[in-house]
Amino acid sequence: MSEETLKEKKLTKEEVRQEILNDYRLARISREASILGRKEVLTGKAKFGIFGDGKEVPQIAMAKFFEKGDFRSGYYRDQTFMMAIGELTVEQFFAQLYAHTDVDAEPASAGRSMNGHFATRFIDENGHWKNLTEMKNSSADVSPTASQMPRLLGLAQASKVYKHVKELHHLTQFSRQGREVAFGTIGDASTSEGLFWETINAAGVLQVPMIVSVWDDGHGISVPKKYQTTKESISEVMQGFRREKGKSNGWEIFTVKAWRYPDLIETYEKAVKIAREEHVPVLVHVEDVTQPQGHSTSGSHERYKSPERLKWEEEYCCIRKMKEWIIETGIATEKEIETIDQEAAKFVREAKKRAWDAYQKPIKEERKKVVAILQSLANETPHKEEIVSIINELNGIQELMYRDVMSSARKSFLITRDQDSPSRKALKQWIDYLKDVAHDKYSSHLYSEADTSPLKINHIKPEYAPDPEMIDGRVVLKENFDEILANDPRVLIFGEDSGRLGGVNQALEGLQQKYGEIRVADTGIREATILGQGIGLAMRGLRPIAEIQYLDYLLYALQIMSDDLATVRWRTKGGQMAPVIIRTRGHRLEGIWHSGSPMGMIINGIRGIHVCVPRNMTEAAGFYNTLLKGDDPGLIIEPLNGYRIKEPRPLNPGKYTTPLGVPEILKKGTDLTIVTYGSTTNIVLQAARELEKYSINAEIIDIRTLLPFDIHHIIVESLKKTNRLLIVDEDVPGGASGFIMKKILEDQKGYYYLDSEPKTLTGKEHRPAYASDGDYFSKPSFDDIVEAAYNIMHEANPKKYPI
Repeated sequence: MSEETLKEKKLTKEEVRQEILNDYRLARISREASILGRKEVLTGKAKFGIFGDGKEVPQIAMAKFFEKGDFRSGYYRDQTFMMAIGELTVEQFFAQLYAHTDVDAEPASAGRSMNGHFATRFIDENGHWKNLTEMKNSSADVSPTASQMPRLLGLAQASKVYKHVKELHHLTQFSRQGREVAFGTIGDASTSEGLFWETINAAGVLQVPMIVSVWDDGHGISVPKKYQTTKESISEVMQGFRREKGKSNGWEIFTVKAWRYPDLIETYEKAVKIAREEHVPVLVHVEDVTQPQGHSTSGSHERYKSPERLKWEEEYCCIRKMKEWIIETGIATEKEIETIDQEAAKFVREAKKRAWDAYQKPIKEERKKVVAILQSLANETPHKEEIVSIINELNGIQELMYRDVMSSARKSFLITRDQDSPSRKALKQWIDYLKDVAHDKYSSHLYSEADTSPLKINHIKPEYAPDPEMIDGRVVLKENFDEILANDPRVLIFGEDSGRLGGVNQALEGLQQKYGEIRVADTGIREATILGQGIGLAMRGLRPIAEIQYLDYLLYALQIMSDDLATVRWRTKGGQMAPVIIRTRGHRLEGIWHSGSPMGMIINGIRGIHVCVPRNMTEAAGFYNTLLKGDDPGLIIEPLNGYRIKEPRPLNPGKYTTPLGVPEILKKGTDLTIVTYGSTTNIVLQAARELEKYSINAEIIDIRTLLPFDIHHIIVESLKKTNRLLIVDEDVPGGASGFIMKKILEDQKGYYYLDSEPKTLTGKEHRPAYASDGDYFSKPSFDDIVEAAYNIMHEANPKKYPI
């Protein structure tokens, strides 16, 4: 630290000395945890291990300037940093390694993420926000390289929003008027990813308080950085991003050696001060990082590092260099340092044992219960020998898992299938009990389970004048967005052409002029970081609506949606949330990349996000209102051909809601149930009128949301009446239609009510060809729908409906 900081802290020389020794002690503790963690994997107690050895000293230096209210978006080698800010104990480190499912023992993910994935708990057990300015915050880590970067952008941008939007200054549980800094960490090789560069560029444009630390150990697993980075230096490559103070926006850039403890502290002090006070992004390129144990437990770095490199890494280990510096400067003697080393090793061994015992205790208790039941069962069955063998095998397992106990119970239950005894009933009760326990441990919190879940929002219908004015669908949306922005300063809308132009379809026309460039903003052409902005802003208590211009372009952001946003609540077992709304438009239009409906791909990749597929703009507006009242993320796909179609003007914009998971019966019928959604709905309704000419009375159901899907089983009630099913979908064959059919026939047991083979009518396997003819021959047309419905009725009554 600088002399100025020391004076400010009023530290004596002895206090400075003790702080240095405490830093060294923590570095040694973290290193011992890495070493013992690797051994636990190699001896079979843990599944896999990835550790932060070699990065201990720079992470301790960085942690000194991480304040309450700040946020981290890092990667899986930041264990020392998390320990240094007081958000990771050694016992928690090992609990995660063992996949302990107790949230108190492993608060980051309750055993759902592999080790090295860190998170703090933003929300309480009731699903409500904690006071984030009184906490040191870490957003939940993800494994895919550089995927932490888009979210980092939003976490940093939130400080800028809180600083400049005065209407938000009262939200002191989320920000102290924008003083918070977002800290990002990334391995040097991962800076090759497009997500890194997209984030770097966007942060330079937006000028947000962000610190990005690049740990440079010279390799990306086995691939040296000469194959990774131009000039073999990320800080050199980024010189073009360096700001000219007073002349241009951009980045501040620092380089520092990982083994120079005093330099690291000085560098981070300067870097954080710039980011916090000036709202300028800063890159800290930490060079000469070592990785003593290699990349992970899946291989040995001796296979790809030369003997010279391995020797250099041993000599330039940051802890070894810190130790040498402490002794050379007289801060401590070699004997004092050795004592610290020994104490650290002992401390970690003891913490590891406590973590293992705590992990095994509840599983052993369940084994004890099951063994007692099986012993009774063995005395009641002619299969005694088989049951006793299972008991002995179960009792012989030293490193026990729940699956061992459950598997033994299920095998025994199947073996004794030919008998009915009290012990077998007890065994069935235990199996059912553990299934419930397992659901809580591994499957809960995919969506909000709080009282603020969007599924619990009251349905408020649009109100209309007796003779309502008919207006363009885009105006319905615009008036709804206007009302939302006027009544909730937390709401931000941003995307390509969303600001000055008012959106490519004018649904935001004039709103930037009315609410300012922060509330309604243009962005660059960069879908992944548009979504990342949304995630980070939502994690900090704001309500972003992130616009992806067209549904086809969602694919640029699909990886972030799938790996990060869709899993954030689940992978923290309800400890974090990011209720961002993704706005896009799609389905029928002309052109390969403006008319796609890749719904099967989307819904199967983003479980954890509600997927709304409205047929018109009033329905879409209602979805925005529903999701903003709730606390889950959602995707709303506005029908691209609906902006100029006339709709009645609602009198209560911003207030009416469209329920999630509740289909709407648009036309009642008795002969056939036709299920559809989105832009195709209107064509189906037209087809239904045509079918009446042929004495076919079809019931038309608009699904409205694919996730969740028909939570009240409305569709199966229709099938009980019509006994026939046609699913009309724009996606490829077997895409969303396959999901819909599974939901109706299997989950709702619709199969039992069918008198005819269920049919799907979908788009072709290729993208839609250009122009109106391309649409007609690529996607379900009016004629296709009429003929498909007629053919189903022909099969049912050939005489009445001849082929």
